[in-house]
Amino acid sequence: MTTENYQTYYDQFTPAMIEEQMIGSLEEGFNVCEEICDKWAEGDRVALKYEGAERPASELTFVELKEKSAQFANFLASQGIGKGDRVAALLPRTPELLIVVMGALRAGAVYQPLFTAFGPGAIEYRVLQADTKLIVTDPANRSKLDDVRGCPPTLLVNKAQADAKYADERDFMAEVGGLSAEFTPVRIGADDPFLQMFTSGTVGKSKGVAVPARAILSFYIYMRFAVGLRPEDTYWNVADPGWAYGLYYAVVGPLLLGNTTHFCESGFTPETTYDMLRKYKITNLAAAPTAYRLLMANDNILGPDDKFDLRVASSAGEPLNPEVIGWVDKRLGCPVMDHYGQTETGMTACNHHDLEQDVVRVGSMGFSMPGHRVVALDADYNEIPEGETGQLAVDVDNSPLFFFQGYTWQEKNPFHGKYYLTGDVVMSHGDGSYSFTGRDDDIITTAGYRVGPADVESTLLEHDAVAESGVIGKPDPKRGSIIKAYVVIKPEFDPTEELAEALKQHVRNRLSTHAFPREIEFMPELPKTPSGKIQRFILRNQARDESDASS
Repeated sequence: MTTENYQTYYDQFTPAMIEEQMIGSLEEGFNVCEEICDKWAEGDRVALKYEGAERPASELTFVELKEKSAQFANFLASQGIGKGDRVAALLPRTPELLIVVMGALRAGAVYQPLFTAFGPGAIEYRVLQADTKLIVTDPANRSKLDDVRGCPPTLLVNKAQADAKYADERDFMAEVGGLSAEFTPVRIGADDPFLQMFTSGTVGKSKGVAVPARAILSFYIYMRFAVGLRPEDTYWNVADPGWAYGLYYAVVGPLLLGNTTHFCESGFTPETTYDMLRKYKITNLAAAPTAYRLLMANDNILGPDDKFDLRVASSAGEPLNPEVIGWVDKRLGCPVMDHYGQTETGMTACNHHDLEQDVVRVGSMGFSMPGHRVVALDADYNEIPEGETGQLAVDVDNSPLFFFQGYTWQEKNPFHGKYYLTGDVVMSHGDGSYSFTGRDDDIITTAGYRVGPADVESTLLEHDAVAESGVIGKPDPKRGSIIKAYVVIKPEFDPTEELAEALKQHVRNRLSTHAFPREIEFMPELPKTPSGKIQRFILRNQARDESDASS
């Protein structure tokens, strides 16, 4: 397959070039299940290859997925759930997860992911905020819902394995399996939502992001040219579909192009990753930088002559350093490209595998993805010249594939004039490409996950011992950052190691396993502004000094 020149394609690009690949249109709307499943439902074309943790490996063809999604859509209709209603899954990477996603989309409903590491507090906030109508879950995750206030109705996968106290729960297979395998897809408007996401913030709770159907045009461009997905590729995105990168580009993206996607139910380890690469002969890999760093840190697992089938690899979440890029090329045998995006926008700046760029800089996020114009702005919102740093923004007026409509419940206004402000600080290379230098707020990126300190701080305050807390990211060689909490406790409590451990477990159980503080330091008081706002930058500097001293 020949590779087009990036600048030529970028200059000539129009949304119509992608729209013509679709069944629906921007004017008449889309049914996303129709675009990513029905379109390819013929013969024995495989939609999903599943590697189970305890269940045997299996496959799901597009034809089977179409039929099973129709059955679930019929169940939703029988419950009065349809266009615009939120349907959630609290499931690991299993075939049932994909069926729930597809069935919800076929019915015109809005799919809402719930990451399996979430605790009851994180789940409760999201389902109450979104007025979620149904949660599909499994025995391993069902107990988390016991403490969810206002929990929606549930449907239980593999009910036979559940605790006896859930004997009255509705069984997924019993409720869905006998229904008709025919269901006419419900088309929604291009600006109507098909996914309900949440993204972390520095103030208050996580913010809602409703992703409109038109986003599939952007997803298509990313998969085809940045990931470089080709018809002959065997593609695996390691990211969990409970998060944006996994849902957008491990589920919707590859199926949109008619490629098979792969689910590995087991948690990420170097061993499971290498096993997947070998067994399924993966040629196109996508993962967070943390995954590549952990593979490199466990290089000893590989023999000197180990080879893989990889053609290309992609990375998103934070910049890759030169050592990791060199290691991937040497040990995995392929180039790895950095990409940049957000839950709000999808990917917007990339080094493109299948568009020939004049330059690919190590650690750079690359150039605007076709259909987008990313820029960097100074403090007065003027676009900056070469060599200067500023806030990365999207020029909305000149980005026909930009799809973010603002936060679902207007939690924050991220726009200034014609610009969407990302909150990320970059350096301009003067040729349309940028390199990430940091955040202009307090968002923490740890092991590829973006965590808002406000979520962790508010969860700590739920504990009887905590009077105040300040949460920051502390540099860490493996995870990029770890979460550290500076805590002021009430007078009647003692600052013991036992209390620190109890606070860690409290956050882990209530919020999530990726957002708990790995370090807690007790302080008599927190640094604050005259108006009482916590000065997290002072805490960050203190943590950075600690990290430097220990390295």
